Amino acid sequence: MEPILTFEQVTKHYPNGVHALQGISLSIQPGEFISVIGPSGSGKSTLLRAINQLIPISSGRVLLDGADVSAQKGRALRSTRCKVGMIFQNYNLVYRLSVLQNALHGRLGHMRGAAGIFGLYTEADKARAIALLEELGLGSFCYNRAGDLSGGQKQRVGIARAIMQDPKLLLCDEPIASLDPSSAKTIMDILRGMTKQRGIACVVNLHQVDVAIKYSTRIIGLSKGSIVFDGAPEALTDEVIERIYNTSRENLMMGGKADEEAYSANFAV
Repeated sequence: MEPILTFEQVTKHYPNGVHALQGISLSIQPGEFISVIGPSGSGKSTLLRAINQLIPISSGRVLLDGADVSAQKGRALRSTRCKVGMIFQNYNLVYRLSVLQNALHGRLGHMRGAAGIFGLYTEADKARAIALLEELGLGSFCYNRAGDLSGGQKQRVGIARAIMQDPKLLLCDEPIASLDPSSAKTIMDILRGMTKQRGIACVVNLHQVDVAIKYSTRIIGLSKGSIVFDGAPEALTDEVIERIYNTSRENLMMGGKADEEAYSANFAV
């Protein structure tokens, strides 16, 4: 099986002198669910945004579905980006529009001319979006303003929008960082289930190591812009975690003991 995504010696150097990515090489197969972990500033967000050229790389190549994204521009780049759905920590919804309209925005990259400019969606797209929102437990919220939803509900709308793209790859940048433990578990369950059901490769940036271990088929650990671990969750030992974060596993839980207990309870197998 051909990989859906390949990084070939990718580097990213920012003008301020930060070396965010240093010779990154990896391949991702269709259907993989990959968590990228590492401390703040390790290059996780840069890696995700380099995939569809939201951030231009300094050297190397990024191949998506066989095409060299790093060399694309204009229509070719827009066409490639249609194959990549993105889910953001801050949701990136249009809050004044309805839940249904936000979900339908996932079709805009596939529309041309006046249809795309004025949002003239087909009845088939509308029916599919409603069915997807119902699958996500948001069927009764289709015509509510997106801004009136809770954080967990907003993230589900973001997932619906991404799935409406018919992506081959789903990128999630800290999708549960702004959520309480219960909502975070719901979102991770949805992401894992929907991508597995549809055969979509998924790359998720996470701070929560235990969550990464539970949901991933593979984990990539970054430190100072370099890959220091790439393997199965069961191979992520305490010694490897300390090498990635330069601290013990016990020190990684957010907010101390209360948050540790909450996450442990909600994400318990």
